[in-house]
Amino acid sequence: MFTRRKEKGFTLVEIMIVVAIIALLAAIAIPNLLRAKMSSNDSLAKATLRAISTASESYGTANNGNYPGSVNSLTTATPPFLNTNYCTGNLISGYVYACGMASTGYTVTATPGTVGTTGSTTYTITTGGVLTP
Repeated sequence: MFTRRKEKGFTLVEIMIVVAIIALLAAIAIPNLLRAKMSSNDSLAKATLRAISTASESYGTANNGNYPGSVNSLTTATPPFLNTNYCTGNLISGYVYACGMASTGYTVTATPGTVGTTGSTTYTITTGGVLTP
């Protein structure tokens, strides 16, 4: 007589339910992750602008009130006032930095590579360390 074996495994419905749950969790988690990444890029941009400002102010103090003419003056000094030249025009952690430096002062702007994706706001810091969003 024919006996039926009990086979073990998952049914198609069970697998579809698991896939649907994973898709739902991903739909919830991914936007939060992207928002957190954008927020961290914003914070890093402000911190970088403050570092450039501090380096420029220190340079001015060490040079009788004359600010650096370029970022290279900050990076090539011994010891350097700033370790990295951020004003290369390249995307750095979601932002592009533009530096306007003169012996009378400086203006540095951080612009997001893609607004709403890599960053949310354009930040500017000017002589005296005035940061504006």
